[in-house]
Amino acid sequence: MSHETDSKLGLDPAAVASCRVAADAIATDIDGFVRRHTTVAVERTVTRLLGVDGVDADAVPLPNVLVDRLQAAGRLGEGVARPLVAAVAATGREPREVAEAVSAGELDLLAVPEPGEAELRQLGARLAQQAVDRVAANRAERARLQAEMQTHPDPLLYVIVATGNIYEDAVQGVTAAEEGADVIAVIRSTGQSLLDYVPFGATTEGFGGTYATQENFRIMRRALDEASARNGRYAMLCNYCSGLCMPEIAAMGALERLDMMLNDALYGILFRDINPQRTLVDQYFSRMINAWAGVIINTGEDNYLTTDDAIEATHTVLASQFINEALAARCGLVPAQMGLGHAMEMDPMAKDGFLMELAQAQLVRECFPEHRLKYMPPTKYMTGDIFRGLIQDALFNLVGVWTRQGIQLLGMHTEAMHTPHMADRAIAIESAKYVMNNARSLADEVEFKPGGLIRRRAASTVAATVELLTEVRDLGLFEALAQGRFAAVKRSPTGGRGLDGVAERAPDYYNPIEDALRASLRLEA
Repeated sequence: MSHETDSKLGLDPAAVASCRVAADAIATDIDGFVRRHTTVAVERTVTRLLGVDGVDADAVPLPNVLVDRLQAAGRLGEGVARPLVAAVAATGREPREVAEAVSAGELDLLAVPEPGEAELRQLGARLAQQAVDRVAANRAERARLQAEMQTHPDPLLYVIVATGNIYEDAVQGVTAAEEGADVIAVIRSTGQSLLDYVPFGATTEGFGGTYATQENFRIMRRALDEASARNGRYAMLCNYCSGLCMPEIAAMGALERLDMMLNDALYGILFRDINPQRTLVDQYFSRMINAWAGVIINTGEDNYLTTDDAIEATHTVLASQFINEALAARCGLVPAQMGLGHAMEMDPMAKDGFLMELAQAQLVRECFPEHRLKYMPPTKYMTGDIFRGLIQDALFNLVGVWTRQGIQLLGMHTEAMHTPHMADRAIAIESAKYVMNNARSLADEVEFKPGGLIRRRAASTVAATVELLTEVRDLGLFEALAQGRFAAVKRSPTGGRGLDGVAERAPDYYNPIEDALRASLRLEA
């Protein structure tokens, strides 16, 4: 078949294939770098999945206690699993008990004699498999619940709660689920992405959101499970594992059966000034965990259009999506778990802006036909005029259902005025259901005019994307970021937060969690 019949936009399949070839080369280069390095966050994640949790007498998380000792001794590159598993073998204690003894000064983690290599690896593999099996059980439980309950057709209706108090979040999340929301996202407290540790326990005093902690995940999951049982419809839970603790939060989400995670290194690099080396290594491990947990990741390309012009920079969104796809595939994520992000952020006063937005959304859908695309609402040009805001969100919802997006983050008509009230969220859900029900089959009825504005716009965006990806391939992703190729933001590979937490792997580096995940996901060792 010709591309004219394959694609409503008449896309040239050779041009789309060129994008994937260039993105694959970019990802291959990054993959080589990642495999040679580890980070403090990766090693803390290993301790968590081996069973270490809790805080010491000074409220320092026990994973930090262990990894900080390793880093201070200049031995981060060996991996924390080697001394931790050796201590378990020598003392007969569980990993958490070892961490508590180290914190109390009763045990020197780095002075414990190692057993033979075979014995150490056998014990490490057993401990790692326990974690992998626990995550697999959560994945099976999710599948069971979803099979027993009703689900809405795509796009899933996604709403946020952001009170700062996990108990209030639970109330608002349950209310949203009862109103018809499919996904409840708990916004993370402002600045948590820059903390190089994970707070412990339930929290009630976040600013602009609620701290991501394992106990908070547990509280929300329990509340939404109870609501799901009452409603007969499974409510999905989403949180954020970007930032300096990306893999740790991914692990906590896997252990508490979260369904979605915002998980994108480029977002942290560009918008939080996290060191590129650090966050790309962290991302790789976090995505392996999400892959095994059956979690849908959401990427952050929508943010590019808040710092760059949405009409002129749409090709940077598409280029980043191709890169994210290639990086995610290397971690075991399948297309249905890739919520590649984009947004409706063009100036609504621009002539034919709706047509250009429609072209971009259809283009992303056709380039990624099997993916759970995440479509973000208008924010940059929202004003205090709530009536105009309602119209902008209605047009956004129309594009979302027309182009068959996977996840629709609902806009709020009061976006530019205040943190939305529960009533505002209810209006957003009802409006989205109204638009999507009335236009559910629109995509089957409409074709785009050959040579028309929509097709021309899509073709020019693909051509610009091929050019940009070729440049990034030739430069390397680190240099492309340094030159500001994405979001008009420049980030040096040696700048930003967290570089001191990166180490080159030693020849005897050992990570039984990574080994177990690779085996379970059938990834190349």
